[in-house]
Amino acid sequence: MSQRIAVVMAAIVLLGFGTMAMAQEATPGYVTPATPQAVTPYVPGPDVYVPASSVARPEDAGLRAHTNYLLYSPQGGKPQPMATPVQLGGVQPNVTYKQMLETPASMTCVYKVGPTYTGCLPTAPYHKTYPNGGWGAIAVVDAFDNPDIAYSLSVFNAQWGLPASNFVKVYANGNNACTTPPWNSGWALEEALDVEWAHAMAPQATIVLVEACDNSYTNLLYAEQVAGAWVQSYGGGDISNSWSGAESASQQGTSGYDNYFYRYYYDHITYFASAGDNGYGAEYPSSNPWVISAGGTTINRVVNTGNFNNESCWAGSGGGISAYETWLSPPVIYNGMGPWTDYQYAAFGQAARKTPDMSFNADPRSGVYVYDYDNGGWYGVGGTSLSSPALAGIVNLTKQKLGQTPPGGGYYNTEELNLIYSQLFTVTAYPKNFYDVKTGSNGVAAKAGWDYCTGVGSPRGLLGK
Repeated sequence: MSQRIAVVMAAIVLLGFGTMAMAQEATPGYVTPATPQAVTPYVPGPDVYVPASSVARPEDAGLRAHTNYLLYSPQGGKPQPMATPVQLGGVQPNVTYKQMLETPASMTCVYKVGPTYTGCLPTAPYHKTYPNGGWGAIAVVDAFDNPDIAYSLSVFNAQWGLPASNFVKVYANGNNACTTPPWNSGWALEEALDVEWAHAMAPQATIVLVEACDNSYTNLLYAEQVAGAWVQSYGGGDISNSWSGAESASQQGTSGYDNYFYRYYYDHITYFASAGDNGYGAEYPSSNPWVISAGGTTINRVVNTGNFNNESCWAGSGGGISAYETWLSPPVIYNGMGPWTDYQYAAFGQAARKTPDMSFNADPRSGVYVYDYDNGGWYGVGGTSLSSPALAGIVNLTKQKLGQTPPGGGYYNTEELNLIYSQLFTVTAYPKNFYDVKTGSNGVAAKAGWDYCTGVGSPRGLLGK
């Protein structure tokens, strides 16, 4: 037996052991989520600005993607850039916590993947602490061009005391769709968010920005292949996609969109995608069963001190039931869920793909600082566009080096998702390695265990990721 086949078989044995542990140590009272019957749509408040690039248009279904970020705008309307990072102040309408924009230090403290300190405050003197580690490469796939992204990243690093980045920008133009992708203000800020926060979570990983010629699925999925080749050249790593769109029949079949996330350049590469910012409902490629779907939470802080209190479901977080990625009998690998992607089987049985898988802060009211020179400076940014690169960074920081499967191994295997879900019903691993979000709603209320807003919950520490 080759070494690669042995690795795959070991992963299968490990998953089987995890399934037995679930049966023996099931969390009391856990109930498989029922299909939601009525859902209240998410409507951003007046202090949240939706950029044009993040507007989902019905006519784009299956053809074009949108970004998944929102801007915090306490004065209402399109926000003006901040000259330098400042705490915006103010109190949330429910007056349960103080509103503060988050920093790399505060987020790595909350998620216990870097230095921890009392309160996990995003203020001096703690604002220049960061995690140490990372491996291989994290590629972020985006559309259009941000011509000054390297400079923006350097300003971000200097502000928060982060080490200089190993950074590469690539034009995915080998399909002759363009020479240089054109500039687009909305996608430029998206690229700044993705690059800066992937680096903040895994400072030693090489960050590769892959720019598609435009936001068509044709060009974005070509860029996905380019990203895979680049990450492969660094020995593996992670690929983050902060874009999404409505599901469509185009994701199925021998040449369907799903293939781009597991059949090309898949050696030790883990894929992530934003679950969306429109509340309950599945979006693509987040619903692809080979991709880790990134949902969103709200960071709640104590009103008088600003100390970190807890996380709740962010109302805008995407998450739902796929209309296309369903369990087939007999199974066909390129047409949906099956035994090769059975990480949700223990919880849901033979059913459709459900999203998200795990979550990160995404509420623009508890958003993060992002610097983009081409958009004029600093912004407070949220949305599941933040969740995807941040979670990719955290998983990269673990140095687990999981992926779909080594080439030639004989099996396609969702190793990272298998690991995450194998802990869901365990007595000790789950509460230690994840924060179980039980409050808030994205149209469907969060609950104990897995839910349609936050998946298994948000990370705590590096184990089990």
